[in-house]
Amino acid sequence: MPTSPVQPDALSHAQPDTQPGTPLVLVSGSGRSGTSSLAGTLKRLGLHVPQPEVEASETNPRGFYEPQWVIDFHKRHLKELALFNIDSRPAAVDIVARYVETGVPTGELHEWLAGQLAERQPGDQVVVKDPHAFWFAQVWEVVSAELGADLRWLTALRHPAEVVGSRDIAYLSSQPDELRLTKETSNVAGWVHAALLTEQAGRGSKRAFVKYVDLLADWRAALAPVQQQLELAFDTDLSAPASEREHHPVDDFIEPSMRKSQLTWDDVRTPDWLRDMAEEVWQLLGVLTTTPHDPDTLAALDTIHADYNARYADAVALTFDHTKAESTLAARQAREAQRATVQQLRRDLEQARRGQQAVVGGREAAAILRRAVVRRVTRR
Repeated sequence: MPTSPVQPDALSHAQPDTQPGTPLVLVSGSGRSGTSSLAGTLKRLGLHVPQPEVEASETNPRGFYEPQWVIDFHKRHLKELALFNIDSRPAAVDIVARYVETGVPTGELHEWLAGQLAERQPGDQVVVKDPHAFWFAQVWEVVSAELGADLRWLTALRHPAEVVGSRDIAYLSSQPDELRLTKETSNVAGWVHAALLTEQAGRGSKRAFVKYVDLLADWRAALAPVQQQLELAFDTDLSAPASEREHHPVDDFIEPSMRKSQLTWDDVRTPDWLRDMAEEVWQLLGVLTTTPHDPDTLAALDTIHADYNARYADAVALTFDHTKAESTLAARQAREAQRATVQQLRRDLEQARRGQQAVVGGREAAAILRRAVVRRVTRR
């Protein structure tokens, strides 16, 4: 990562020769909400995914359709800030905002996106998928405007119980109730926070929302309003009657069996108030699938956002003693581990000296040090 901030004046270099208003669809939203399915569908409908892409894996054999550079970009900066993808902390927003002010992420994204747009032909449409993107919404907005790209937000929606449970339920089912409640509560809170921030990110831009279950049930019907709301050109007529439709590659890509997790709130342990809040956010986001900028819905989401922030602050205050005690114990354990490592090093060096009847130093001492540290870390 660059160590020196990139200030706005440093971005005044020559702009690429691109068509004004190049459509740039940014697919974001909570992980495991169907973002990969959505981006893969758009690619098959004629949109371009910047290369190289993240390779398919056993967990997602159909592919992620994520530009590798973009994933590395977001993850690297979030790691620098010690943030999670669906971080539940309201303070995370200010942490990112202060970091963005350095100009570092803006400069990096500007350079990469300029190169991508310079390679596009008139009429090309670009789709970039990354569930982390909402954290850096301001950066994407600024850079897109500088480069003449028309940024459009597309959000995949999936019920929070399915999102939270799709990865953790099998593991947590055999764990103590206290651990399950803690983990699932944190996951639901993270979903609420990420959903609210993702919705806020697209305000003021062309945007659309699509439910994952609708996409799997009938991708043509689900994407028809998306095409209109985002003003996109697809390589097939979504409004054609079923009798006149030709087989499309998306028909082989999207199928209902992709929805492997069909959990409900009965499968998730979380406080009632948080469950009710998440359900209300889910219902309100559903309204935005038909009217993406409905003022009453946005006002209701803002009210929930303020309530979430207040409840989070109360929870932090309530658990102050617990957090302080855990921090104290962690620091004590770290000191004890450090002392044990030093003592083991001394024993190893003393043993080497007795066995060789010679002074141990230089490369030999360094080798002993490395072996001792490796042993210590492995035991932990």
